[in-house]
Amino acid sequence: MFELNRHVLREHIRAWLQEDLVTGDISSLATIPMDHMSKGIIHVKESGVIAGLPAAAEVFKQFDPDLSFRPLVQEGVHAPVGTVIAEVEGSTRSILSSERLALNLLQRMSGVATKTKAFVDALEGAPVRLVDTRKTTPGHRALEKYAVRVGGGHNHRLGLYDAVMIKDNHIKASGGITSAVQNARNYIPHTMKIEVETESLEQTREALEAGADIIMLDNMSTDLMKQAVHLVKSAAPHIIVEASGGVSLATIRAIALTGVDVISVGALTNSISALDISLDLGERKGAEA
Repeated sequence: MFELNRHVLREHIRAWLQEDLVTGDISSLATIPMDHMSKGIIHVKESGVIAGLPAAAEVFKQFDPDLSFRPLVQEGVHAPVGTVIAEVEGSTRSILSSERLALNLLQRMSGVATKTKAFVDALEGAPVRLVDTRKTTPGHRALEKYAVRVGGGHNHRLGLYDAVMIKDNHIKASGGITSAVQNARNYIPHTMKIEVETESLEQTREALEAGADIIMLDNMSTDLMKQAVHLVKSAAPHIIVEASGGVSLATIRAIALTGVDVISVGALTNSISALDISLDLGERKGAEA
């Protein structure tokens, strides 16, 4: 249902396992017999939207292909406190050596999905799209943007390479919105869109006249946003109007009612609380049973 870039995932997890282990898990090697087998029970200690099960599965698989990982819920479900969301079975050493990375990814991705779902719920019934931003954790962008989708949101541009976004410093360095848009139009292929960030009605009018495909209303009051939306849509209904800057759960509904098409929220990924998820060993198997 939710697509995750498996190549990126594998490469990152390989590096993250090396970062944690270096020469090995000294605690598990020193205390647990090599042939000891266990089942790990992964459960939530606070309610939230679950995201990251494929990432956890990849961690256990890379560390020890003989480990058996079994999800017990679907990605994107809301799990109440105490829900067992997955089990992992096999070598006790392997489970304990890889659990922290698996849990770190599950916790952060579920935190992003849970926060996103709260914003989606606040927009219920409003004809507006909720999107994330590039305010992501370095090295985790693909996973965090995936978690936004799991939570019911959508992705803005993935990086600097896949869309033109002309912001205030681009405008200053280019000598104005009109010249910035013209320069960009001459540089990019016809298949790429140009978005311009504006902070006033004057800038919004200039972006409109310059031929921007998307106009972002940055840190405007809702009254000013309404005027800007009316200005754009009365002249060019096809232009997408985005609102951004300081959006919170308390303000997003009022912003949606201004008539904007898209609301971008950096807080979906840059200021989240990881969901509390834990792994406990269950019954032992094998010679020790």
